[in-house]
Amino acid sequence: MLGWILALLAIAAIAALLGMGRVSGAALTGAKILIVVALIIFLLAALGIFAIV
Repeated sequence: MLGWILALLAIAAIAALLGMGRVSGAALTGAKILIVVALIIFLLAALGIFAIV
């Protein structure tokens, strides 16, 4: 999941430099959603509610 987040952030940065605002915004939104999902999974695993096999 971290790979997807980094890829989307790189796409957003490159698109912003090239002036493609909509593509940059979409990639940044996707990265934000994945960051929230990763944080929720991490917190659940840290609390012992969710077991990562």
